[in-house]
Amino acid sequence: MTDDTFSAGAGEASAERAVADLDAAAEAAQAEAAQAEAAPAEGEPAERPAPPADLTAAAFFDVDNTLVQGSSLVHFARGLAARDYFTYLDVAKFVYAQAKFQLTGRENSEDVAEGRRKALSFIEGRPTAELSALGEEIYDEILADKIWPGTRDLAQMHLDAGQQVWLVTATPYELAETIAKRLGLTGALGTVAESVDGVFTGRLVGEILHGPGKAHAVRALAIREGLNLRRCTAYSDSYNDVPMLTLVGTAVAINPDGDLREVARERGWEIRDFRTARKAARIGVPSALALGAAGGALAALASRRHDKG
Repeated sequence: MTDDTFSAGAGEASAERAVADLDAAAEAAQAEAAQAEAAPAEGEPAERPAPPADLTAAAFFDVDNTLVQGSSLVHFARGLAARDYFTYLDVAKFVYAQAKFQLTGRENSEDVAEGRRKALSFIEGRPTAELSALGEEIYDEILADKIWPGTRDLAQMHLDAGQQVWLVTATPYELAETIAKRLGLTGALGTVAESVDGVFTGRLVGEILHGPGKAHAVRALAIREGLNLRRCTAYSDSYNDVPMLTLVGTAVAINPDGDLREVARERGWEIRDFRTARKAARIGVPSALALGAAGGALAALASRRHDKG
């Protein structure tokens, strides 16, 4: 082999090494750019990893005066009135029922039933998609500002513990589902209006989800989802929801009416009242916060054990 041949071979090797070095540098630059893109910008909080699922625990929230200030259906009616879907007389009847509710602090079953009948007569013959779209609009315009921050924080606490969070309400399902979706909750159980081919018939499927009906719905959901009701928590403001509250392991009275406050004190249930500046009395049971944290810790432990196995 001549010196010229050796020099040519050495030159080719050097060129190949140079190309390889360039390729490696390019790959390193791409990886660095991808890492920088994935990292949060300065001043932005890093995205938290999703908590391990706590598969057997859930939280159930009533809506009216528990999660939403006042009646969600009345707020919905206000939005509909602004769009000329209701007469002033219809709105006045809704407002009267709401005023009674706020003054007495109690739901009246007859008022609840009458309100739902009115709602059914309004939606008869209308497309289901229309009600869902209206619910989205009215949530943004009115309901978003009516959410109790304290109750919202409690719901988030359960989500952070990896638990399901469901709304359970006499409110029409479409509106309840909109609220659940906007708050990032698992889902909603609500009063179901019958529809055929995407059009409401003006009849109910089953009964209004109220009182004992809520307990039946929660029990059915627990069976479907494999929930242990002793590890579940329920929140409500109304004595009418005692059947649901007694169904679960932990009951919490939120903004309770007089009768529910008395029951809560007798049974040692936690009481939280967001209507006043005073701190809620915590009576006898570990707080739901502690329950949520414990549930999350147990789920994390179970997950680690599964990974090791």
